[in-house]
Amino acid sequence: MPDPSELFTFETDIPLAELRASVMLVSLGGFVDAGQTQQLMTEHVLATLPHTVVASFDVDQLLDYRGRRPTMLFDRDRWSSYADPTLRLYRVLDADGEPFLVLYGPEPDYRWEGVIKAVKVLNEMLGVTLTVSVHGIPMAVPHTRPIGRTAHATDPKLIGEHETLFGAVQVPGSIAALLELRLGESGKDALGFAVHVPHYLAQAQFADAAVLALGSFAGATGLNIPAEDLVAAAGLNRAEILQEIAASEEVTQVVEALERQYDAYLQGREKPGLLATDVRDLPTADELGAEFEQYLRSHTDEEPQD
Repeated sequence: MPDPSELFTFETDIPLAELRASVMLVSLGGFVDAGQTQQLMTEHVLATLPHTVVASFDVDQLLDYRGRRPTMLFDRDRWSSYADPTLRLYRVLDADGEPFLVLYGPEPDYRWEGVIKAVKVLNEMLGVTLTVSVHGIPMAVPHTRPIGRTAHATDPKLIGEHETLFGAVQVPGSIAALLELRLGESGKDALGFAVHVPHYLAQAQFADAAVLALGSFAGATGLNIPAEDLVAAAGLNRAEILQEIAASEEVTQVVEALERQYDAYLQGREKPGLLATDVRDLPTADELGAEFEQYLRSHTDEEPQD
């Protein structure tokens, strides 16, 4: 059996005891990240807070380069640069100086179980007690209404009481989902949030979803992560979305239909969220699953470059 520690290399001489952190954010892309929710949130975290690289994974063992070719720059008569993909573990300090870890990079194509074992080794070495993931999923909801989310965890106590739109739904797997499953089987705490992104914005940037994702991560962990820059970017993004939708009568009609559907769910309810409705008034799990699977079938395997 290959040693999982062979998949990564420490990039610092700092003693492990000084690198310890109780929380790890896992941001490994995946088959679906509607609205670039996970990517926008993670890039904001790394751009806003001080961080250092703790370890790097050997992507040569993990990626299918021909499946998603890295970009190179050709300058007149020579190759001048190569955007080599990286999968790194960062140690980040929040606004209060509290450390946490961020595992960020492209989702591995190969050796999922090996990578998961390597992450578990790192968690043990660095004192991680809670692993968190956040991403976006496409839903038949309008962008003009409050954004919903679906929470999941290895222990229900981690997410508390909440309504869910889903029953049992079979979807393509991701390494983040498998990691959460394997951690739960080992008795470790892990949780995740799937932010509901309007399906017509699934392939675009939807920064409002990233704002909710950041708030969900901070709320679950108690970390102090400034959100001002991301909120400002979301405001600009929202204005662009409104302008583009206003220019398309077809999309405007779709949004209006979704608004009527959403408002019908909430009619007579005091709570201002989609998840506050009587679940009997919502589409069935089979209906939601069928729509989600239809989206996945239409979604190509080609993923954006890291």
